[in-house]
Amino acid sequence: MDFPHFVSIEQKGADGELQHFVVHTRDPKMAVRFSAKESAGRLLPGTIQSISVPNSWAGEYDHYAKLVAKAEAFFGATLKGDIAASDRSLRRFE
Repeated sequence: MDFPHFVSIEQKGADGELQHFVVHTRDPKMAVRFSAKESAGRLLPGTIQSISVPNSWAGEYDHYAKLVAKAEAFFGATLKGDIAASDRSLRRFE
């Protein structure tokens, strides 16, 4: 699957827990926060924690649902290492 406009961001929360975000950088801009579980030293995709979309898209579930599915696939692929570092954007913020 092709993910040309997605960026993965990892950020330490106030509680010290690592938060994972996938951001769609083109219109419609969107951010999805995921949980991730650690198992045997590997991160496994967890659940969607929150979705942020523009107000103008608040009722357009069918439109951004496709983007959420792509964001979820992108997140899973980055955790598995299926996407080479040169083909994805990953930002870590402390």
